[in-house]
Amino acid sequence: MNIFEQIRDILSLQLEVDPKRITMETTMDELGADSLDMVDLAMTVEDEFKLEFPEEVLEKIKTVGDVVNFLESR
Repeated sequence: MNIFEQIRDILSLQLEVDPKRITMETTMDELGADSLDMVDLAMTVEDEFKLEFPEEVLEKIKTVGDVVNFLESR
């Protein structure tokens, strides 16, 4: 499973969204993610990928691709 698929599955579960709706270009707003959802996402990503998700990076996340690109750069 690649990083996008992992993030898609996490978002699908946490936000109760059909994974078919999630692409790299999908925005967090389109998924209905609020600030609390973003914090939950960051904590899950930290656990799943064993890394720190800095708050300043989290604040800049607008799309699913932003999350994937951050993880690929690590």
